[in-house]
Amino acid sequence: MSKSFGAVQALREVRLDLWAGEAHGLVGENGAGKSTLVKILAGAHPADAGTLTVDGKELRPSGPGDAQAAGIAVIYQEPTLFPDLPVAENIFMSRQPLRSLRRIDARAMRSATAELFARLGIHLDPDRPARGLSIADQQLVEIAKALAFDARILIMDEPTAALSGVEVERLFSVVASLRESGAAVLFISHRFDEVFALCQRVTVMRDGRWVSTDPAAGLTVDELVRRMVGREVSSLYPKAGTTAGTTAGEPRLEVRGLTRHGVFADVGFAVRGGEIVALAGLVGAGRSEVARAVFGVDRYDEGEVLVDGRRLPRGDTAAAIAAGLALVPEDRRQQGLVMELSVERNATLTRRWSLSRLGLLFGGGERAAAREWSERLRVKTARLTDPVSTLSGGNQQKVVLAKWLSTEPGVLIVDEPTRGIDVGTKAEVHRLLSELAGQGVAVLMISSELPEVLGMADRVLVMHEGRLAADIPRTRADEESVMLAATGQNGGAG
Repeated sequence: MSKSFGAVQALREVRLDLWAGEAHGLVGENGAGKSTLVKILAGAHPADAGTLTVDGKELRPSGPGDAQAAGIAVIYQEPTLFPDLPVAENIFMSRQPLRSLRRIDARAMRSATAELFARLGIHLDPDRPARGLSIADQQLVEIAKALAFDARILIMDEPTAALSGVEVERLFSVVASLRESGAAVLFISHRFDEVFALCQRVTVMRDGRWVSTDPAAGLTVDELVRRMVGREVSSLYPKAGTTAGTTAGEPRLEVRGLTRHGVFADVGFAVRGGEIVALAGLVGAGRSEVARAVFGVDRYDEGEVLVDGRRLPRGDTAAAIAAGLALVPEDRRQQGLVMELSVERNATLTRRWSLSRLGLLFGGGERAAAREWSERLRVKTARLTDPVSTLSGGNQQKVVLAKWLSTEPGVLIVDEPTRGIDVGTKAEVHRLLSELAGQGVAVLMISSELPEVLGMADRVLVMHEGRLAADIPRTRADEESVMLAATGQNGGAG
């Protein structure tokens, strides 16, 4: 299979075979061509060359409907729900059960949705709108949508990126039942432990080419990384104590008694200059909600937020930015980027006034500023004028980082900074966070990946059901202490 987009060769004679009753892992750096291959299989893009066969018959899908009719269902990395429609309608979009006179049978649709949720162990109201669902719940709805097709080929593109351990186990049990029924599963993930736990064979891609396909039992993580990046990754977590051995400075961010009724209560902590503080906890513990309140996206009922000793007004993001605060959100597509705009426009959205003259924005200054940060963060793009939607997930994340780092913040809040990006890009993001801390920036990092938390943080704040359960220094932080606190046990108290 080969595919080009203008001068960019996205795929070069890639080959892949999926067997019935098998989970097949597909790994590679962001930009390796995995998403392009998935979109061809899903009928979203036509291939320039190559063949696709399903059950021995050649398939030339002219659109997603043809692929679905052939039994191919895709769960994409980013949820694609209609926010104002009920969950049930999202699941059965274009396939709603009908009554007489072609009227939608809402009762049958709700009943079928409830059956799918019961199969997945999901506790959601089929009638509730998709808007406001967490990333984890949106992903579970996407999984239910795919299962509604009774697919024989299920392609899962980073399906566990925003799921908790319990939700991942539940998903794996569903995948096991699909395999037992004879389905073929293509599992794309940057989490190697999941690939080895779930998959029987693993294919590696690099720079749009096929590199290898081997039984998972004969591979190691180090070997996979070498094949993916074509080199050794020297250090995934380049963090050796606070600010590479120096002491942290004065508190730059102080949160005191922050409360939002029904969401979180009496949250208080400080982050010093040169310090990376991790905010850990299970999905739903309130971590992202606290970050949004601190930055002014959401209002809070009680408490106060101070930056460099000055109190911020509630619910005022402009004041937060002016005070030197920056927030890289969890959902980069919905909250971090304007997908229809160019790379350069997205990278400079926070600096449009400083780049304008007499209220007019000139392309030259915008392009120069975007090019500077694109080069510093090694954003892979053919042209800065291309829509940011054409970039891989890891490069989109770099554009979000560029947008906020260009403001030269004193306090940087990053929510799941490496969700859904490859091991090479993870190392680059971790290096960047360490460098920023070394320059005196206070970094608050929200992460669901324990290795990332333990590898990067000087202190670990653990939340449980909307409250801070522990403050654990780096020297005493381990997986057991963090998980004990995250599950409400006393063993993790700092």
